[in-house]
Formats: sequence, structure tokens, C-alpha cells
Amino acid sequence: MDKRKILIPLSLTLMILFILACNFVSQQLTPQATEAPILISTAILDLTTIVEPTSSPRLDLPRDEAAVPRVTVEQAKAALDSGAAVIVDVRSAQSYQQEHIAGSISIPLADIEFNPTSLTLNKKQWIITYCT
Repeated sequence: MDKRKILIPLSLTLMILFILACNFVSQQLTPQATEAPILISTAILDLTTIVEPTSSPRLDLPRDEAAVPRVTVEQAKAALDSGAAVIVDVRSAQSYQQEHIAGSISIPLADIEFNPTSLTLNKKQWIITYCT
């Protein structure tokens, strides 16, 4: 009976020490959050493309959707027919294949946002975009 009085508290103490040791080791092995971002080399993964602006932003650009100028179907058709404009369908390629305005070209909005410098549109020509 005397051995039990000694073995039970000793066993409990050892278990508590074991749990504390495991907890300490677990905290050491778990990555801790840092305030600095983790950088991944793009030379290996090549996931990021940085596009530097080549000119100052235009101040006359619309600030919201309501300020974007609208054109009528007749104005767009006349501009396209005369060569003064190009009509760009910014929907997905699948939507363009199903149906599109005759004479329009397909440049999905995702492509424009991903790499705007890759566009080969004539900047002197009126560019009319549509998505519906």
C-alpha cells in the first residue's frame, strides 16, 4: 500500500512533465507567424509578372461605371464600318465563340487584367468594348 501512495503521484507528475515537454517541442516545430511576408523566388516558379507603368495615369479617365461614356448601336456600327473604331468583346472565349458582334475581336477581360501591355490594339483608333 505504501508503494501505491508513492507510485500514483510519481506517475501523475511524470505524465504532466511528458505533456509539457511534448507541448514545448510542438511549439518549436510549428512555424510561427511573422510580420514580414514570405518571399518565393520567381526565378524558380515564374508565377509573378511585374508591370511597370510607362506613362503617367490619365486624369480624364472615368472614376466609376456611371461615368463611362456610352455609344449607341448606330454610332458603334458607323465607327466600325468606317474603320474609325474596333469593337472588342471582353467576355470569355467560349461566350465569343457562341455568338458575337460581326467584325468584333475577342480579348477576354481576364487577359487584359493579367497582362495589359500585351494588347496590340491601335491606340489611335476608337476602342469600343462590350460584355453582353
